[in-house]
Amino acid sequence: MQMPPTGSSPGHWPRLALMGLVRGYRLLLKPWLGNVCRFEPTCSAYALGALQQHGAAAGSYLAVRRILRCHPWCDGGCDPVPDTPPPLFTRLLSSKTRP
Repeated sequence: MQMPPTGSSPGHWPRLALMGLVRGYRLLLKPWLGNVCRFEPTCSAYALGALQQHGAAAGSYLAVRRILRCHPWCDGGCDPVPDTPPPLFTRLLSSKTRP
Protein backbone atom coordinates (compact mmCIF):
# COMPACT_ATOMS: atom_id res chain seq x y z
CA MET A 1 0.00 0.00 0.00
CA GLN A 2 1.33 3.40 -0.97
CA MET A 3 1.36 6.22 1.60
CA PRO A 4 0.02 9.67 0.64
CA PRO A 5 2.61 12.42 0.11
CA THR A 6 3.71 14.32 3.20
CA GLY A 7 1.33 17.16 4.03
CA SER A 8 -1.69 15.70 2.22
CA SER A 9 -3.26 13.74 5.08
CA PRO A 10 -6.60 15.09 6.33
CA GLY A 11 -5.03 16.39 9.56
CA HIS A 12 -2.80 18.73 7.59
CA TRP A 13 -5.55 20.40 5.56
CA PRO A 14 -6.38 23.16 8.10
CA ARG A 15 -2.70 24.11 8.33
CA LEU A 16 -2.30 24.10 4.56
CA ALA A 17 -5.47 26.17 4.08
CA LEU A 18 -4.28 28.79 6.58
CA MET A 19 -0.87 28.89 4.95
CA GLY A 20 -2.62 29.44 1.61
CA LEU A 21 -4.47 32.42 3.07
CA VAL A 22 -1.22 33.95 4.32
CA ARG A 23 0.44 33.38 0.94
CA GLY A 24 -2.58 35.00 -0.75
CA TYR A 25 -2.19 38.03 1.51
CA ARG A 26 1.51 38.24 0.63
CA LEU A 27 0.75 38.01 -3.07
CA LEU A 28 -2.32 40.27 -3.31
CA LEU A 29 -2.36 42.76 -0.42
CA LYS A 30 1.18 43.17 0.86
CA PRO A 31 2.46 44.89 -2.32
CA TRP A 32 -0.17 47.62 -1.84
CA LEU A 33 0.35 47.99 1.90
CA GLY A 34 4.14 48.02 1.77
CA ASN A 35 6.47 46.70 4.44
CA VAL A 36 5.00 48.11 7.64
CA CYS A 37 5.91 45.29 10.03
CA ARG A 38 8.13 46.31 12.94
CA PHE A 39 9.48 42.81 13.51
CA GLU A 40 11.98 40.53 11.81
CA PRO A 41 10.82 38.18 10.32
CA THR A 42 7.75 40.02 9.04
CA CYS A 43 4.40 39.06 10.53
CA SER A 44 3.39 37.10 7.43
CA ALA A 45 6.68 35.17 7.35
CA TYR A 46 6.28 34.54 11.09
CA ALA A 47 2.74 33.24 10.51
CA LEU A 48 3.94 30.85 7.80
CA GLY A 49 6.73 29.59 10.05
CA ALA A 50 4.44 29.18 13.06
CA LEU A 51 1.83 27.29 11.03
CA GLN A 52 4.49 25.05 9.48
CA GLN A 53 6.23 24.32 12.77
CA HIS A 54 3.30 24.12 15.23
CA GLY A 55 0.21 23.28 13.14
CA ALA A 56 -3.09 25.10 12.61
CA ALA A 57 -4.21 25.77 16.20
CA ALA A 58 -0.95 26.72 17.93
CA GLY A 59 0.42 28.39 14.78
CA SER A 60 -2.70 30.55 14.41
CA TYR A 61 -2.51 31.50 18.07
CA LEU A 62 1.13 32.55 17.72
CA ALA A 63 0.43 34.48 14.49
CA VAL A 64 -2.54 36.39 15.94
CA ARG A 65 -0.60 37.18 19.12
CA ARG A 66 2.27 38.53 16.98
CA ILE A 67 -0.04 40.64 14.78
CA LEU A 68 -1.66 42.17 17.87
CA ARG A 69 1.81 43.16 19.16
CA CYS A 70 2.72 44.86 15.85
CA HIS A 71 1.50 48.45 16.31
CA PRO A 72 3.03 51.95 16.06
CA TRP A 73 4.00 52.06 19.76
CA CYS A 74 5.83 48.74 19.67
CA ASP A 75 9.63 48.66 19.59
CA GLY A 76 9.66 45.62 17.31
CA GLY A 77 12.94 43.83 16.66
CA CYS A 78 13.96 40.23 16.11
CA ASP A 79 11.18 37.84 17.16
CA PRO A 80 11.62 34.32 15.73
CA VAL A 81 9.01 31.56 15.99
CA PRO A 82 9.54 29.73 19.30
CA ASP A 83 10.82 26.15 19.14
CA THR A 84 8.17 24.92 21.58
CA PRO A 85 4.42 25.48 21.29
CA PRO A 86 2.72 27.93 23.68
CA PRO A 87 2.13 26.52 27.20
CA LEU A 88 -1.65 26.34 26.67
CA PHE A 89 -1.21 24.00 23.70
CA THR A 90 1.46 21.98 25.50
CA ARG A 91 -0.96 21.33 28.37
CA LEU A 92 -3.78 20.40 25.98
CA LEU A 93 -1.59 17.94 24.09
CA SER A 94 -0.20 16.35 27.25
CA SER A 95 -3.70 15.91 28.77
CA LYS A 96 -4.81 13.97 25.66
CA THR A 97 -1.99 11.46 26.07
CA ARG A 98 -2.79 10.65 29.71
CA PRO A 99 -4.91 7.53 30.38
